[in-house]
Amino acid sequence: MSTATTAVGTAPQEGFRPGSRRQHEVTRLLPGPLLAIILTVLCALVLIPVAYIFLASLNSDIGVARGEFFPSTFSFENYSTIWSSVGLATGLTNSVLVAGSTAIVSALMSIATAYVLVRYQFRGRLTILRGLLALQSVPGTLMVLPVFVLFSSAASYLGIQVIGTQWGLFVTYLTFAMPFSTWVMVTYLRGLPRELEEAARIDGASNLGVLVRIILPLSWPGVVVSGIFAFLLGWNDVLFASVMTRPESQTAAVALQIFGASQEGGAIPFYGQMMAASLVCAAPVVILYLIFQRYLVGGLTAGGVK
Repeated sequence: MSTATTAVGTAPQEGFRPGSRRQHEVTRLLPGPLLAIILTVLCALVLIPVAYIFLASLNSDIGVARGEFFPSTFSFENYSTIWSSVGLATGLTNSVLVAGSTAIVSALMSIATAYVLVRYQFRGRLTILRGLLALQSVPGTLMVLPVFVLFSSAASYLGIQVIGTQWGLFVTYLTFAMPFSTWVMVTYLRGLPRELEEAARIDGASNLGVLVRIILPLSWPGVVVSGIFAFLLGWNDVLFASVMTRPESQTAAVALQIFGASQEGGAIPFYGQMMAASLVCAAPVVILYLIFQRYLVGGLTAGGVK
């Protein structure tokens, strides 16, 4: 009797055990065929333009101008030419240095700032949190002139050259990356249990020790998300980089913009080189995503520790 009762009682639970096929079918929002069609369409919308750019980078300029999707002759000459014609080597080096420094410094500063805002109560705390949100609504185009005037004044009154330097562009990107990175870390740290910090303090850990030994290891997904968004801010920016840099300090995005603008005229533009340079500039971002993709999911969901 008990065996039969146990079998009857456990049968529904086994049918809906976590990860089972039946549970997956129940929680699915769309039918299987419709889901497959939607995913196919979305993948096609993303992959077809990328495939065209790759094929155009292997094609001749005349072939691209004729509208050929598949090149009549494949050649990797464009990938070897862009390093001298576009000036891509200098641009990529400056982009990696500036965007990478912005990502690292922004991520480390944001976790320390967010820890203070989440774990401590002090006057002005809510005002700072609201200010972080308000700063996200300010368009970057409105800040170009004030930032340029401020940095130009630093050169005039303090004798410090900021315009045209890599570290000046780094300070500019850090200013815009910090509010978003801090808010990401605030959202993530709210999901971390306080008991771990209390146990560490009982063992004699200081506030800095708790932050470094407890909070930082548990917050890697959030740190990676804030760092990657800060990196993308510096990597994709053209507006500030075109105003704040010189030829020797310009980023890859500015180099591409200058190369594209120089092709305007009656002659056939260098389509192949433009496509090849675009793929080369996009490659570091794709590689970065592939390396840290498992942290991105946890950081964006802000699930904390379970």
